[in-house]
This record gives sequence, structure tokens and C-alpha cells, in this order.
Amino acid sequence: MENNHKRKFQTDLTEGNVAKQLLRFSLPFMLSMLIQQSYMLIDILIISHFAGEASVAGVNNGGQLTFLAMSFAIGISVGGTILIGQYFGAKRKEEVQRTAATIFTTMLIISLIMMVIFLPFSNMMLRGLRVPDESYQEAFRYLTISLCGLPFIFMFNAISGILRGLGESKLPLIFVAAASLLSAILDLILIGIFRFDAAGAALSTVFAQALCVVVSVIYLTRNGFMFDFKPKSFVIHKDKLKLILKLGVPAGLSQVVVMFSFLLMSVLVNGYGVSVAAAVGLAGRFNGIAIMPLIALGNSVSMMCAQNLGANRHDRAMRTAKNGIGISLVIGVLLFIVAQLFPRQIMAFFSTSLPVVEAGIIYLKSSSWDYLIVPFVFCLNGLVTGAGHANISLINTFISSVAIRIPAAIFLSTTAGLALSGIGFAIPTATIGALIFLVAYLLTGRWRTITIHKSESESR
Repeated sequence: MENNHKRKFQTDLTEGNVAKQLLRFSLPFMLSMLIQQSYMLIDILIISHFAGEASVAGVNNGGQLTFLAMSFAIGISVGGTILIGQYFGAKRKEEVQRTAATIFTTMLIISLIMMVIFLPFSNMMLRGLRVPDESYQEAFRYLTISLCGLPFIFMFNAISGILRGLGESKLPLIFVAAASLLSAILDLILIGIFRFDAAGAALSTVFAQALCVVVSVIYLTRNGFMFDFKPKSFVIHKDKLKLILKLGVPAGLSQVVVMFSFLLMSVLVNGYGVSVAAAVGLAGRFNGIAIMPLIALGNSVSMMCAQNLGANRHDRAMRTAKNGIGISLVIGVLLFIVAQLFPRQIMAFFSTSLPVVEAGIIYLKSSSWDYLIVPFVFCLNGLVTGAGHANISLINTFISSVAIRIPAAIFLSTTAGLALSGIGFAIPTATIGALIFLVAYLLTGRWRTITIHKSESESR
């Protein structure tokens, strides 16, 4: 009976039809991301409606700093997921269990360290962001409460990451849906009724995450999960910690690099005035929702490749990446057609301001060429990440986000005289650069040497 329970949380992605396995695994992942994006939109709408601009600005600024702390959780989670996937594919169950214990313990310790480090410097960090005086207290309350909830956010990421590494994507979907629904209900109560404003938004998120972690832990332990969550089980295995950090730190830094690039792009866009800045921001919201299926497919390719490479199924891993590209490209082409044919309708959905809509049309029509290229980059990067070559993914992120995109945006918008359209075209230009880099690396064949095999050869 116990083995049946354990298999309940595991799906072998090294057998069966590649395309069907990829779709079956990625669909819950897509829905999870859609639910999260939808909640973020609902959250800001509730705050805007009941609390006003000062609270919205407070949540936005406090949220940026919270996400900076969370980037470490995301990075460690990605590293742990890949390592779990490789060991699971190699049918090394004891190593899977040791890795899971190390992930949970590491995430808990790091979350407590981050909380202790960030809390005393909350004021200084908010001042550094130049938060307006009228929204400063709101940002401070939101940030303080969110930082206190970091252990639950980190543990939630750990549970979801380990399950996905085992090929289980449905349970994380259920957990995300439950947490998002509860957060939305609490938002309406704490902000709409009790008028807690930004503090209410933070409290609802933290409480929902905490309750979701507690419920998921109870469910997993009662159903024979590999980790029992007892205090004595929280141990760190040094060899596994080394590998998790080797994979996770570059993944976390990638998140920071992306944030930094958006900050630099904002500086450039702000020079064109408030209407253009608003237009690019709103178009970015559409883009964030539109490419979610492509991101989900890229991440799914990564996790599926991790299992297959762990099982030494290099041919199947490459087929996974190719199938991912094919499916993603169909979605990308459809997105491109929609963005090219209906940019006015898209922007009008987000804004009633004519200058904002007109600027958004220009930006959307140029930046949407990226939809035809990112399917290749996301899926090939998934193959590289699945092999555990996190440093290559970090370099790829730096190339696309900073090294090419920013100079290209400056050149195309000013020297080439394309203005806002040039800033939009800088996005697909950077993606082409990243694609060239990935293809060149894959041609070397180094991706075939995966993390668990490399670490064992080095230890001999």
C-alpha cells in the first residue's frame, strides 16, 4: 500500500509518447501560471478600487523588494527540481529522498536568514527606491508583512518544485488554485470591509500561503510522501547542497538580471513621457499573460529532459525539446497574428486614454515579432537547464536581457530613428542573439554531460 501511495506523487516521463507526455505535464503548469497571473491582476484591481493610488503604489514598491527576496526561492526551487528529476530518471530513489530533505531544510534556513537580513533594512531599501511620501507607509507595511511570510513562500516553492521534478504537475496546480482563491476572498474582506489597504493585501497573501503549506504537508504525509516533515528529517546532505546551489544560484541570479533589465528599459521608456511609459507597461501586462503557455512549455521541457537525461535517454531529451518547439511555435504564431491584427482592441482593453492606446499599438506591433522566436529559445534553454548547465542559462539570460536588448533599444530608438518602435524591435533582436548562443552551445555536445554524472566523476 505504501508503495502505491508513493507512486501517487510520481510520473515517469522517460516512457510513452513524447508529445502526449509533454502536453499532459505542461497543461497543469500553464493553468498554475494563469491562475497566479489572474490573482495578481485581481489583487491590484481590489486594492485600486477600495484603497486608492497610494496603496497601489505601496504594494507595487513593496512587491518589487519582496520579489527580489523570492528570486532566491525560485532559483533554489529550480535547482532542486532539476536534480530531483535527474535522480528520479536514473531510478535512484535514495538520492531523490536525500535531495528532497536537503531542499526543504535549505529553503527553510535561507528564508529565515533572508527575513532577518531584510527586515532591519526595510526603510533604507524603500528610501533607495524613492517611494513617494504619500505611499511610503503603505509600502513599509506591505514589505514588513510579506518578509515575515517568506518561510511559507519558500516552503511552498520547495513542495511544488519537488513534485514537478517527480513528474507530478497536477497537485501544484491544486495548491496554487486554493491559495489564489483564498487570497482573493481575504483581499475582499481585509481591504474591502476592514480597510487594511496594503497591509490587508500582504496579510491575505501570507495567510493563504501559510494555510496552503500546512494543508499540503498534512495531505502529503498522510499519503506516504517520501518526506515526513518531522523535525528530525530536516537535515542537509553536503553533497546534495553543493549541487542544489550550483544549479539554483545561477537560476536565482537570472531572475535578478531580468529585473535589472526591466529597470533599465523603464528608464529609457520614461524619457518619452507618461503616456508612452503607461503604454509599454500595459503592453507588458498583455505580453506577460500571452507568453505564459510558452514559458510553461519551456519549463516543462526542462523537467522532462532532466528525467530523460538522468536515464541516459539523450535522444528522447532532444525529441522533447523539438516537440516543445513545435507546440510552442503554433502558439507563438497565433499570438503574433492576434497582436498584429488587433493591437488597438488589445490596448483599448487596458486603457481608455487615446495617447496610451496609440503608443501601445506602435510598441505591440514591433515587440510581438518576439513571439516567433521565443519558442526556440525557451525550449532549447529548457534542454540546457534540464541537463543542469545553469551557468549557460544565466549567460543566455544576460545576453538577451542586458548585453543585447539595452544597446539595441538605444541604437534602434535613437541612432536608427525608430523611436518607440525601435524599443519594441530590441526585444526580438535580443532573442535572436540568445538563440544563436544556445544553438552554438548545443552543437558542442556538452549538454550531454549532466549534473549528477559530472559530480560523480569529479568526486572519484
